[in-house]
Amino acid sequence: MHDIAHTLTIDGERIAFAPGQTILQAALQAGVYIPHLCAHPEFTPHGSCKLCTVVVNGRSGSACTIAAMPGQDVQSDTPDLNARRRTLLQMLFVEGHHFCPGCEKSGNCQLQALAYEYEMLSPHFAHFFPNRPVDASHPDVLLDLNRCIMCELCVRASRDVDGKDVFALAGRGMASHIVVNSASGKLGDSALDIADKAAHVCPVGAILPKRVGFAVPIGERQFDNAPISAQSAPAASEEA
Repeated sequence: MHDIAHTLTIDGERIAFAPGQTILQAALQAGVYIPHLCAHPEFTPHGSCKLCTVVVNGRSGSACTIAAMPGQDVQSDTPDLNARRRTLLQMLFVEGHHFCPGCEKSGNCQLQALAYEYEMLSPHFAHFFPNRPVDASHPDVLLDLNRCIMCELCVRASRDVDGKDVFALAGRGMASHIVVNSASGKLGDSALDIADKAAHVCPVGAILPKRVGFAVPIGERQFDNAPISAQSAPAASEEA
């Protein structure tokens, strides 16, 4: 049980938090959904995707990096913030190749689920169509950088959990891209193992274990059964 003194308000609802938690962790633990892509309970947050942006006592910031403090008044589910999130999602879609009907991650993809959640009906912006490789050299894992959203979850998983540094982020700005730490630059020549955290942490379809793509039929997958916002409580138990 949390100390009753440790409470904050999110969209008018008072919730308790544990000392050391962020606003996002406190919200998810309480079953209050704040959208996010780059945040993960096992890694230090860095606020790169900006989908969890909230207004705290009148000032904007990333819920995954702002410490929960007593008396905070947090606004999250507002028309303005949700419109900004929709725009961010549109940008993510046009910066890569996200053809959901042809992706085996469909139904389990957080990016796709968030697009449904925020009623993203069109990409709005012109597609960039970047030239990114598909690397099928690994016996157990496919790497399709066309779908990468630069969340760096694979980088942090390999570094902080697996202790291997298989992935890294290279370049700056529009030239930013994920690279593989091997002499050839190929995933098959890296130290990645199918059991590694980095092989399973991708929220989209950029890193895919082979030979399991349609083991669960489309229509019966995680976000087919319930929208992503309705699954905040299970996510919270992992974040706690």
